[in-house]
Amino acid sequence: MSDFTVRPARADDAPAILILHRKVAALPGGLARQPEEVTADYVAHAMAAASDGGVNLVAVDADGVVCGELHVERMKVGIFTHVLTDLTVAVDPDWQGRGVGSALFRALFEAARALTPPAIRIELWTGATNLGAQRLYERLGFKIEGRMVGRGRYPDGRVEDDIVMGLLLD
Repeated sequence: MSDFTVRPARADDAPAILILHRKVAALPGGLARQPEEVTADYVAHAMAAASDGGVNLVAVDADGVVCGELHVERMKVGIFTHVLTDLTVAVDPDWQGRGVGSALFRALFEAARALTPPAIRIELWTGATNLGAQRLYERLGFKIEGRMVGRGRYPDGRVEDDIVMGLLLD
C-alpha cells in the first residue's frame, strides 16, 4: 500500500509545485534550473504547455501535500504530434526512493496512451553525470539515443553533456 496517490495536476496545485521545484532545484543535480529560475511564471508556462495536449501529474501524500510532479508537452508540428517532449519530473527529497518517480511515470504512460490522438513516443534529457536518473529511466523502458556534448553549463562554468533518452509506448 502506498502512502501517496498520483492524479492530474490542477491549477490550484501551482503554488505547491513552485515550492517543490525550488526545493529540488536547490539540490546538486536536482533539476536543470537553478532555484532562482523556478518562478511562478515558469510553473504557469509549464502547466499551460502540458495542458495543451501534454500531461501534468502530481503525487500527493495522505494529507494532500504535493510530493512529486511531472509535466511534459506535446510537439505541435504535424509529423511529431505523437511525441511528448520537454519532460520534467521533480520528487521531494524526503520522498525519493519511495516509488514516487516510478508511479508518476507509470501514470504518464497510461495518460499518454489515452490522449487524442495517443502519444506513442516520450523523450527526455538528463545530465551525463546523473546516473541515478539514467538507471531509473532505463528501468522504465527508456533507451539512450544520443549525447549532446557540452549542452549544459553550470554557474561555475563547468559544462556537462546531456544524455538523450526515448521510449516508444506499445
